[in-house]
Amino acid sequence: MPEMAIVIVFVVLVLITITLGVRIVPQGSKYVVQRLGKYHKTLLPGLNIIVPYIDTVAHKVTTKDIVMDIPSQEVITRDNAVLIVNAIAYINIVSPEKAVYGVENYILAIQNLVQTSLRSIVGEMNLDDALSSRDHIKVKLKTAISDDIADWGITLKTVEIQDIKPSETMQKAMEEQAAAERARRAMVTRADGQKAAAVLEAEGRFEASKRDAQAKVVLAEGTQRAIQKVTEAIQQNELPVVYLLGEKYVDALSSMSASQNAKVIVMPADIPAAVRGIMSGLK
Repeated sequence: MPEMAIVIVFVVLVLITITLGVRIVPQGSKYVVQRLGKYHKTLLPGLNIIVPYIDTVAHKVTTKDIVMDIPSQEVITRDNAVLIVNAIAYINIVSPEKAVYGVENYILAIQNLVQTSLRSIVGEMNLDDALSSRDHIKVKLKTAISDDIADWGITLKTVEIQDIKPSETMQKAMEEQAAAERARRAMVTRADGQKAAAVLEAEGRFEASKRDAQAKVVLAEGTQRAIQKVTEAIQQNELPVVYLLGEKYVDALSSMSASQNAKVIVMPADIPAAVRGIMSGLK
């Protein structure tokens, strides 16, 4: 019986030893092995053999791309505007031993590094440039942190600016500014319209006055020609003139009699004599 117990213990120890010495690493991972507390080697995907009781798997590291969400933070631009910025980074661990031994917590370290670099880059830009230059910020951010994390055996695949927007206070101020600008443009447009209307109205009055003057000139010239023709026709004979003036005189008295204010109209007994008196006065 003691011999059987010894055999069983020996078999169990052999099985435990084999189990400790054989490591199967899944695809997409790498194992960091330490020998007596010191880094020894990195196990690649597949079947691996290590020395039992001496070698231990200290860290299991994924070789897949890691998506890191960079928390939102407030950033002050060069023109003192406050922006809320957050990003997302894609990293890949190339050298697991550097990642686990080069920095205490590479996830936290990269997050802080991205946030710090982002504040520095956006802080050198104006508000309008920051809001419209995501690609520019992305390129500068990638350049700024790639060399630093390379020392940790990590490659930065890409980094994207997930969101960049003004703070609530800044948004309210921008909305008020936009409303004021729209009101100013409306006032300018209205003033331009009133100015154009006034100019058109003045031009219309000017054109009407010009045409009225031209019409008066034409009428005056017509009257002048008529008088000349009458003068040439009557020559020294005043009887036609007396007749014409008498006719106008009678028409004028008729118009006066038709007025509401006219009460009594006195007609001269000798109209031709009255007309001749008028002609003498004109002479």
